[in-house]
Amino acid sequence: MEPDKNTLIYTIIGTIPIGSVASYGQVAALAGYPQNARLVGRLLKEMPNDSTIPWHRVVNSLGKISFAVGSDKYQQQRQKLLLEGVTFKNEKVNMREHQWL
Repeated sequence: MEPDKNTLIYTIIGTIPIGSVASYGQVAALAGYPQNARLVGRLLKEMPNDSTIPWHRVVNSLGKISFAVGSDKYQQQRQKLLLEGVTFKNEKVNMREHQWL
């Protein structure tokens, strides 16, 4: 039996290495569902708080954190990325340096 779409997407997110990020669209495409970036966002939003999946390594296609700048969730994601060595410039992740390929 083939894994379902959600499981595939969570598996892809789980394989993003420390110090790297992927965009919502990139995760969707790698899971075999191009054009489903919103699905990735929805699945991350619905993820249980105690999940060990590295949700913080997923950013938008511009390298920005999707939470409102200054919000608790924004600060939490930014801090997790900084601790992994991800660098920012003007509130954007340096995608050339940190995008998972």
